[in-house]
Formats: sequence, C-alpha cells, structure tokens
Amino acid sequence: MPAWTATGGMIEARSAYTATLLRDGTVLVAGGSGADALASAELYDPRSGSWNATGPMIEARHYHTATLLRDGKVLVTGGSSIVIDPPPSASAELYDPSTGSWTATGPMIEARFLHTATLLSDGTVLVAGGSGPASSELYDPSSGSWTATGGMIEARYGHTATLLPDDRVLVVGGCCGGSGGSGSFLASSELYDPSSGSWAATGNLGAVRANHTATLLPGGKVLVAGGGSGSVYALASAELYDSSGSWTTTGNMVSARIYHTATLLPDGTVLVAGGGGSGADALASAELYDPRSGSWRVTANMIGVHFGLTATLLPDGTVLAAGGSALPSAELYDPGSGT
Repeated sequence: MPAWTATGGMIEARSAYTATLLRDGTVLVAGGSGADALASAELYDPRSGSWNATGPMIEARHYHTATLLRDGKVLVTGGSSIVIDPPPSASAELYDPSTGSWTATGPMIEARFLHTATLLSDGTVLVAGGSGPASSELYDPSSGSWTATGGMIEARYGHTATLLPDDRVLVVGGCCGGSGGSGSFLASSELYDPSSGSWAATGNLGAVRANHTATLLPGGKVLVAGGGSGSVYALASAELYDSSGSWTTTGNMVSARIYHTATLLPDGTVLVAGGGGSGADALASAELYDPRSGSWRVTANMIGVHFGLTATLLPDGTVLAAGGSALPSAELYDPGSGT
C-alpha cells in the first residue's frame, strides 16, 4: 500500500529553495529562506536517509532556479538575497558535485526572480520571464555566457515551463504586473521554438492561474493543476494541453491547492502533494491523477503539513518531499502496489 515514512530532517529549515537530483542519486538542496535568505546548501543521501552540508553558494538567494547540466554540474540563477520587498538578482553560479563547491559564472542579461529555467536538447538553458521582464535568454555552458533570445508575448512570473517532446517549451499562466500577487493573473500560454528563437501564442487555459504545477505525461500531453486565480486563493481544477494547441478540462483534484508539488511516477500516474488549501491552510493531503481515466483519488497523507515544499523522484521510485512551511522535516512516499 502507498505510504509516507519519515526520513532525516534537513540541517536548515527552508522555503522557496531548489532541490536537484544529481547523477549519483543524491539530492542537492540550495538556498531558500528562513528568517533571511540562505546561501547554505546540503545533500540528501537516499542510502543513509541523512543530510550533509556541502559548500555554501556565493550569494544567498531564494525564488531562484537550479538546473542540472549535461556535465553533471548545477546552474543556479537569479532569485533575491532579501526576503522583504526582494530586488531581483542577475547573478548565476555553478555547483560542482565532484568538489562540493560553487563558482561564479556569467551573470544573466536581466535580473529576475520567480522565473523559469529549462534545459534544452542542445544542452543550453532557456531562462524566461520572472518578476518584471518579458525577455528570455540562453545560457551556454561551454562559454559560461548568456545571449538574448526572443521576447515572450507577455511578461509573467509564477508561471510554469515544460519541455515538450518536439523540443519546444510550453510556458503557461502566471502573473503579470506587480509582484507579490498584486499583478493580473493570466490564462495565456505560449511556445518557445529553439530552432527560430521565437515565441508564438498557443491556446488559452480555461481558467487564469499562477503558482500551479505542469507535468508532461507519457503520451505528450501536459497536465496543469491547481494554483491560484487571484479571486480564488486555491483552485481544484485541472486541464490538459494537447500538441494541437488546445486545452481541455480534466477531473478536479480532491482538494484545492496552491504551492504544491506534482511528480510523475514510474507507472504514469501523477502524485500531487501538500501546498496551501482553499482556506490558506497548509495541507498534509496527497492525491494521484490517473491519465487513463482523467480522475483523481486520495492516497496516503503526509506525516506533516508542507506549504511550498519540493518533491524529487528518486532512482528507486520513491519521492522525497522536503521543507516548505519553513520546516526542516523530510519524508518519503512509497507508491507500493497501490498506484
């Protein structure tokens, strides 16, 4: 039966951080915020269930991105070193798992936080949007430099970016205008084409949403779930994007949620966990989406409540859920035979 079990707690409580599965099966957690923005980083070892400190980042940051590069290094970009009224950063740095240390790399052309970063099939990284700019840019690991690429149709932050099977990148929803939830929520989506470096509009969502999740399903569709719409703090609705450029509604989640996680499991179902509920309360509940039926069903509850957590699929098929709600706790979801 599916179940959650406690595993070692992180060394530091953190929210708005990143978690990256490294090639050796360990998980790198970096930055985030507690009382202040953090520069610290730590590694989770699934074999021992423990966390160990690794080299701190050069710059404290939260609401940044972390991308595993082809050479096994991790590129961290942007974010902010200040928790209250955060100004965005343009800095970027690289983590080398072989040494456990960070080195500076070329700064982005635009300062950004609440942006997205997507590894493209040619090994470059597309950074898009964030609080302020509608621009996008490409990082070349071979030179450590950034070049501007096509500007997005709409400025947005709190959006999602999904690499599609045809190498295009689907950007969905988010907010535009003021940060901190004061902007306009978006239903629009657009596609980045690496072959031309340009963006093109694609079908609109059925509902405006930001801080949702987007998951590429085995058949090539993209499942977008939850998030907030401004007038409604947390949504239960979910939609599917098809390669034809159209959106269709699918079954509603059992619980409305925002700042949750969505993880594609080895059997093709999607585990959604934690987040904030319709009453702005942190959730311990979790549920599974079955693409064959388009429906959701409840699975085992997490041990603790986690708002703004991360979830990482480990090589053995379990899912590591960690942090959020400024907590150091972590736990493992075992799908068992019930997924």
